[in-house]
Amino acid sequence: QVQLIESGGGLVQAGDSLRLSCAASGDTVSLYHMAWFRQYPGQEREFVAGINWNGGSTYYSDSVKGRFTISRDNAKNTVSLQMNSLAPEDTAVYFCAGKWRWRTDPLSEINEYSYWGQGTQVTVSS
Repeated sequence: QVQLIESGGGLVQAGDSLRLSCAASGDTVSLYHMAWFRQYPGQEREFVAGINWNGGSTYYSDSVKGRFTISRDNAKNTVSLQMNSLAPEDTAVYFCAGKWRWRTDPLSEINEYSYWGQGTQVTVSS
């Protein structure tokens, strides 16, 4: 079973950038499609960005398209989320998630992700 640990969250001002990282251990990250989700208080987790097992395909929610970039380095067992032009609406807990690469569900389908990190808080002040 793979373990995922997020890092890189923090408090920033609107317009700033952050880079979140997800480190995998216990398994080879290339076996998994990976994604970032975020959760606002009292809300369901929502899809942010996804990347398939070899990095050949990415998908973004409309709210972050053009501002966020997901990437992976399978050799280092890491997945990253570069967040630019941050706005207060981006304030949330961000989670790294993974699913076995033989799953053919859309990358944005939250119910198919079996492995989750603990989350990292991102707060953007106006």
